[in-house]
Amino acid sequence: MNLELFIARKIHFSKEGNRQVTPPAVRIAIVGVALGLAVMILSVAIVIGFKKEVRNKVIGFGSHIQITNFDNNSSYETMPIAVSDSLLQALRAPGIKHIEGYATKMGILKTDSDFQGVVLKGIDTDYDWSFFRNNLKEGELLTIDPKKTSTDVIISRYLSDLLGLKLGDSILTYFVQEDVRARKFNIVGIYETGFMDYDKLFVLADIKQIRRLNGWEKDEVSGLELLVDDYDKLDQIAEDLYFNLVEKQDRHGNTYFTRSIKEMNPMIFNWLDVLDVNVVVILILIFAVAGFTMISGLLIIILERTNMIGILKALGENNVSIRKIFLYISFFLIGKGMLWGNVVGIAICLIQSHFRIIKLDPSIYYLDAVPIDLSIVSLILLNIGTLCASMLMMLGPSYLITKIDPAKSIRFE
Repeated sequence: MNLELFIARKIHFSKEGNRQVTPPAVRIAIVGVALGLAVMILSVAIVIGFKKEVRNKVIGFGSHIQITNFDNNSSYETMPIAVSDSLLQALRAPGIKHIEGYATKMGILKTDSDFQGVVLKGIDTDYDWSFFRNNLKEGELLTIDPKKTSTDVIISRYLSDLLGLKLGDSILTYFVQEDVRARKFNIVGIYETGFMDYDKLFVLADIKQIRRLNGWEKDEVSGLELLVDDYDKLDQIAEDLYFNLVEKQDRHGNTYFTRSIKEMNPMIFNWLDVLDVNVVVILILIFAVAGFTMISGLLIIILERTNMIGILKALGENNVSIRKIFLYISFFLIGKGMLWGNVVGIAICLIQSHFRIIKLDPSIYYLDAVPIDLSIVSLILLNIGTLCASMLMMLGPSYLITKIDPAKSIRFE
């Protein structure tokens, strides 16, 4: 049997008389490792969850990639592109899982007492309802009939509360063109995403309404929205599509313009990238605090066992073997702290994920509660990183053993 491991286990797992082998300072070190790992698990789970939730909401309103008219400005009043079979065939590339057409037009919702500017987003039969199905609070989704123009719309909870509207109400919408035009729509659904910048803006309607208002033909749309299979490959897919379509034109001679959701919302995605830096700083600080508490704990154990170290040296044990003994003890202490850290961290994550106890202000954070997304890979990497970093930090204080004189340490009380 490994002698160093045997001695370390005897020291760590046994008691000498009535004296506890692990003094209070060592228990504090264990608690430090446990709290440090628990906070790291929470930090990573919250940041990953926050990034994923915000990203999914932005994508839910605008898809992964949009193809529009190159001559369009940043307004929602757009110049159309004509969708042809050759264009759709060119877009059915590896990595693209869904293609849908859309049209947007700015309008004003008007009630007897109030009004609000909105963007009417026209959708067709090919629209992917996954996002709005998950965020629909009342009513039902639109049913688009390719042969008939629907007057049904879906509005947000924000707009319904602001204008005093409810399910089943009719509302006048005014469109300012060369002459002011009005349309009456029926509210069949109310959604709420918590993403206030978009909730107060978008109303979903039949795309044929916008085509009729703009005088567009059946194959004309504001743009095409594309969803990809793998978000991590979004930049490469968007770049490939850009160069594939940059020289193509529709039947009116319009040039296609391809942009990813990151390019359309740079401020949001740059802000999300900054969160990664914040997490790294937090992890480094927590590693440092937990490591120093373990260093103090190991130093106390070494001082407490100075007499034993002298005896082992007198019996012929070398410094490397004795250092291994105390590194094994450190491993046991770190392992105990990590066990409790995982229990506490995972428990808090599960509680927050299921009960959403900690709330947020959607107008500031785009979410109504602290999101949690804890993956097995992140958990394993955090545990491996904590163990490796802690053990590396233990090498320094274990060097103190080489300075202990056997003759003096045997008499040490």
